[in-house]
Amino acid sequence: MSNQTPRSAPALSAWDRVKLARHAERPHTLDYLRELARDWVELHGDRAFGDDRALIGGLATLGGETVMVLGHQKGTDTKENLARNFGMARPEGYRKAERLMRHAEKFGFPVVALIDTPGAEPGIGSEERGQATAIAESLLTMADLGTPTVAVVIGEGGSGGALAIGVADRILMLENAIYAVASPEACAAILWKDAGRAPEAAETMRITAADLAGFGIVDEVIPEPAPAHERPEEAIRAAGEAIGRHLADLRREFPAGNPEAMERLRAARYERFRRIGAWREASPAANGLESDPLLPR
Repeated sequence: MSNQTPRSAPALSAWDRVKLARHAERPHTLDYLRELARDWVELHGDRAFGDDRALIGGLATLGGETVMVLGHQKGTDTKENLARNFGMARPEGYRKAERLMRHAEKFGFPVVALIDTPGAEPGIGSEERGQATAIAESLLTMADLGTPTVAVVIGEGGSGGALAIGVADRILMLENAIYAVASPEACAAILWKDAGRAPEAAETMRITAADLAGFGIVDEVIPEPAPAHERPEEAIRAAGEAIGRHLADLRREFPAGNPEAMERLRAARYERFRRIGAWREASPAANGLESDPLLPR
C-alpha cells in the first residue's frame, strides 16, 4: 500500500467550467421538474403570436407549495434541440414568461426561474416581432413583481436572454454554471478579432459562480461534488434544497397577502440590483468629498 498522500484534483479554469455548463448531458429544466416537482402543469402561449418551446413555464408543487416555474429548455438530441431552438427563446417566449409571472402575482404564487440559454434567439423573425422590447418588458415585469422570486443558473446564463427571467430576489448558481453578458467566443471576437481566444476571454470576463458570488451578484453557489452531467440526481436535489430554503426565507421576511410586505419586497429587489456595479471611494474624506451627494451610499 502506498503511503503517498493523494494529490487533489487541479482547479478548473473558467474555460473548463464553460465546457461543463454547455455539456450536452447536463440536466435541463424538465429534468429538474421531474425530480423535484409534483403536479406539473405546463402553460402555453403568449396570447399574441404563438408558443415558444425554448422557454417553458407552468404551475408545480415544490416543497408542498404551489409555484410558477419558468425555465429555458434545451434538447437532449439534435431533433429536440431543433424543436426547442437550442434553448434560445424568441419574443413569444418572453411574452409568455411575462404573462405567467403576472398570473403568479395575481394568485400569490412564488416564481422559480431556471436559467440555461446561450442567449435570446437573434434571427430576423425574432427582431421583426420585437425581441428587444419583449426582453425589456420581461425585465420590467420581473423587477416590479409583487411576489417572491428565486432564479437558478443551472447551465449557461447568456446575455439578455438569461437576464430576462433573472431579475430575482435571490440568485443561485450551480458550481459549474456560467453567467455573462456575452459568450467568451463573442467577447474574443469583439476584443481581439479572434474567437479562438475564447478561453482567455472566459478568464478575463469573470463569469464563473465563484467570481459572481464574490461580486455579490449571486447569493449562493450550489456545490457540484461531481459535474452535474455525471451525477444529475445529486445536483438537482442540491438545487431543490437551496430553492426551498431561499423561498422559505423570503416567505418569512415578506408574508404572502400583505401589501406592505410586498412593497418592501419590491424596494429590496430594487436596491439589490442598484448595488450591482456600484463603486465607492476608498477614502472620500481624504479628498474632501465626504458630503458629496453624488457619491454612492
